[in-house]
Amino acid sequence: MMQRTGMGSNRGSWWSPSSMGLVVIMVVVCCCGAAMGAAPRRPVDVPFGRNYAPTWAFDHIKYFGGGSEIQLSLDKYTGTGFQSKGSYLFGHFSMQIKMVPGDSAGTVTAFYLSSQNSEHDEIDFEFFVDDVPIRVFKNSKDLGVKFPFNQPMKIYSSLWNADDWATRGGLEKTDWSKAPFIAAYKGFHVDGCEASVQAKFCATQGQRWWDQKDFQDLDAYQYRRLNWVRQKYTIYNYCTDRVRYPTMSPECKRDRDV
Repeated sequence: MMQRTGMGSNRGSWWSPSSMGLVVIMVVVCCCGAAMGAAPRRPVDVPFGRNYAPTWAFDHIKYFGGGSEIQLSLDKYTGTGFQSKGSYLFGHFSMQIKMVPGDSAGTVTAFYLSSQNSEHDEIDFEFFVDDVPIRVFKNSKDLGVKFPFNQPMKIYSSLWNADDWATRGGLEKTDWSKAPFIAAYKGFHVDGCEASVQAKFCATQGQRWWDQKDFQDLDAYQYRRLNWVRQKYTIYNYCTDRVRYPTMSPECKRDRDV
């Protein structure tokens, strides 16, 4: 499972300096398999409604360009959000997000994947980085380690207020005089294995991009970058804490492969 994000540049009127916020291009790759196949399809502009639907406070979502762009709005009464129509086992999901500009303390623009059953799995993006890998969680099912191999996930995003805990434990409150707070989105392309339609086909045929070796692991350059991050920024590693964990967790064996 690999997660990559990167900063975007100004593009056309949607990224105009007058409304500049932090622009983030989200690229999520969730994959499994072991065969050759075609590369992910190049993201294409599709309307929001093709793959996504609002989940709450519908009147706080605005649509532009026939749904090619949307804005989420947060005021002191409510935020809003949306989710993917399908649930996916594997896939390539990309989205361009313009974060709330200016003083947005207390607001949260969330983007995450989550399962819907009792055995909850979730992949959160709570910070935005620069295409440098910082963690690889390898599929160690053969060692008895659980892996999100067969739990379909939906894609979620929302804009909401969290000033009761997110800003120094709630000490700094949202300045509602600056409301409404706006987060903007475009690029709603999805290229994935929708669980309800073709899960078995996606997992076994070996002819799709998510079955390629390139999407099973990092390449040599990415491993060098990962090692650099570990050497420079690691504060604690439970895999090396023999005092607290005399018996090493099984996934740590694979972790040492890095």
